[in-house]
Amino acid sequence: MQNSNFAEGAQLPAAGWKTRVQMEADERRTLAPFAQKSGDSRGRHFPEQQHAYRTEFQRDRARIIHSRAFRRLEYKTQVFLNGTADHLRTRLTHTCEVASVSRTLARALALNEDLAEAIALGHDLGHAPFGHSGEEMLAECMREHGGFEHNRQSLRVVELLEAPYPAFPGLNLTFEVLEGLRKHDKNASPSLEAQIADVADEITYYSHDLDDALDFAILDSDQLDESAIWQRSHQRVAARNPDLLGTELHKNIIRDIIDLQVRDVVAASAASIAAAALESAEKVRQQREPLICYSPEHDAANRELRRFLYENVYYHPRVAEVNRRACEMLRAVFVAFVEEPERLGDAAARRIESEGLHRTVCDYIAGMTDRYLLEEHARLAH
Repeated sequence: MQNSNFAEGAQLPAAGWKTRVQMEADERRTLAPFAQKSGDSRGRHFPEQQHAYRTEFQRDRARIIHSRAFRRLEYKTQVFLNGTADHLRTRLTHTCEVASVSRTLARALALNEDLAEAIALGHDLGHAPFGHSGEEMLAECMREHGGFEHNRQSLRVVELLEAPYPAFPGLNLTFEVLEGLRKHDKNASPSLEAQIADVADEITYYSHDLDDALDFAILDSDQLDESAIWQRSHQRVAARNPDLLGTELHKNIIRDIIDLQVRDVVAASAASIAAAALESAEKVRQQREPLICYSPEHDAANRELRRFLYENVYYHPRVAEVNRRACEMLRAVFVAFVEEPERLGDAAARRIESEGLHRTVCDYIAGMTDRYLLEEHARLAH
């Protein structure tokens, strides 16, 4: 077929593909009035020609997936140090799970799935090695030099550090995806799709951190009975399948927790959206409070679950001691790179003049996988 078949506004041929224009028309016809339509995007910082058969948010999703930072998530810790066990979650599997829940929520609420998924896929690109412990250590190293926070770092990754295009720095994502990654901006309400990705992140890590803690054998049934969320789903699963025991029982409880959370968010969010009487995506941005939310009952239960996880999982000695040793290695590598910036390599070293030495070192270390940082530490010892 000739390229002319992809001309702007071409009709869908009998053989079958859709143009971008047709996809944008489908969005206007099928999505809610307050959904963010790709055809209404505020665009990109550096103007680009639109694609013949992909919407703007579909292009952003692809740019994130094909980035080096995304691939490195496979070897970054979620909670349990990467490589501890083959089936424990990594930052990449967590990200894929957030994207899946985001699409489910967006579809149920007639919002833009492509936008919600793109934000979800990019939300952890800035995470340091060794999970939240690594983030805390990197923040300590950067205390006198502007600090470190992984949400801000995700923006640096997509706006500066990824550089696959010769015409501009970063991935040149749309305003709407960048808006969704800008979680630290408390002065404005983002799109509902951005709010969905944020809530999906919470649903996912609450339930799956429980799941991994069970697999890692640092939780037992007596401890879990302290959690109202676990108790409720345990009762529901036992009523349906009274013969389930052990790992099989636990897996079904985790699935039930996720299902109940998603159902609750859909119902509570639909009610809050209806009460706000929204007419457009721009009206969403004028709201003072998020509209994607839990019911009060689930919100309280989630706060209790978060407390439970911090008390019984995140600071458990088997987790904390391993992470402590890893983070001391991170600190040592940071100091070594500041003292000997030639270790950064040419590409990173070129940013020192514009970004400063400490920020350049921070960017470099934040981009490392767990494995690469351990290798760098071993090289320092020789």
